[in-house]
Amino acid sequence: MATKFDDSNVRWYTLEGIEDVYYHILKVDEKNRIVDILFKFSADARVILHRHWATYRTFIIQGELRLYSADGDLKEIRGVGSYVSKLAGGEPHREGGGDQDVIAIFSNRDVEGPIYEILDDELKMVAILGFNDFKALFEAQKA
Repeated sequence: MATKFDDSNVRWYTLEGIEDVYYHILKVDEKNRIVDILFKFSADARVILHRHWATYRTFIIQGELRLYSADGDLKEIRGVGSYVSKLAGGEPHREGGGDQDVIAIFSNRDVEGPIYEILDDELKMVAILGFNDFKALFEAQKA
């Protein structure tokens, strides 16, 4: 049986037009160019197609994070306690939860340009989320 992380003290936020993913920004460190975000991905769902443009680390707190290639094939499953460190770039993909919502910390490091590039199904860029975007979201979250 899966253990549920008690997130009752976490206020979850959403981004308009992006379904099945919720966020809570933990810290935006301007000096060291780090953005730490707690994400919750809905169970049995896949988020919008995207690519990571900042080096990042993830730690899975609850559930299993499933990663899907742009064509929809399941390419990786990261279970509770998994820690992964990846360089900027990489293939476009979707993420989502397994049988339960997945909660994970994403620590984006050495952020200079974009953090996430949002893509449509034809792999065309539709939006960029960068350091200043998350800084503004963090300020709004604190208000």
